[in-house]
Amino acid sequence: METKYAKFYEEGKTAEEAIQRLADIIALLRSEEGCPWDRVQTHKSLRSCLLEEAYEAADAIDKADMDNLEEEMGDVLLQVIFHANLGSEENQFDLRSIANRECEKMLRRHPHVFLNKNSESIDKVLEKWENVKRKERGTATHTDSLRNVPNALPALIRSYKIQKKAAEVGFDWDDVSDAFSKVKEETGELLEIYRGNDEASIMEEVGDLLFAVVNVARFLGVNPEEALNFTSSKFIDRFGFIEDSAKLQGKTLEEMNLEEMDKLWEQAKARNRNL
Repeated sequence: METKYAKFYEEGKTAEEAIQRLADIIALLRSEEGCPWDRVQTHKSLRSCLLEEAYEAADAIDKADMDNLEEEMGDVLLQVIFHANLGSEENQFDLRSIANRECEKMLRRHPHVFLNKNSESIDKVLEKWENVKRKERGTATHTDSLRNVPNALPALIRSYKIQKKAAEVGFDWDDVSDAFSKVKEETGELLEIYRGNDEASIMEEVGDLLFAVVNVARFLGVNPEEALNFTSSKFIDRFGFIEDSAKLQGKTLEEMNLEEMDKLWEQAKARNRNL
């Protein structure tokens, strides 16, 4: 290609060349002769993009779609390089310092590999990992450890991690039956307050109930995020059955009443059980 941008169309023959190619493309897009959209982006404006790309990559993993995973990992890498470019423009950090900092972290957190060759159990390795993390972050108290769980995590995952960290120092129920009792208690409190107009109190009680349900999931060894996603997908499948069945009857969902839709819902449930 006979243009001044011909080099950007040449595929990198090594990982280093390919990453540098992508970095050069981002640098061009951020320049005066680049793209108006890319030029105005900031770390904050790209925050949602970073989260979205990570979720799309996770979705590809869940679907075992390796072709899509390759593409989504590229999108995640794009976000990393874009933020590195922004950092470089402000003389804060760049792709080299990001990579080197991560290398140093891996060396510190794997002393069982880089400082000796003694084999250790996974539990012991994870214990050392957490100890090193606490030291790096200057975590002085157990409460600091809870506060260090990122707010940006999905709420179910964040609450799960907070509960797990509290349980590690003994702040936990003795048995799952106690966790179930807490769910009943929180349900009762929500029932008492939901008829009022105090939106803040209702939100608080809903949060308490969700937190209690996450606690039950933790006791049962269930990832609450995965469980809720599974149920959401199940809901979509059953809803689709209702809509398809309505079409076979020559109706739209808007033309059906709740009793008719509920009957089809039960049929969808029975069909799932028989699969």
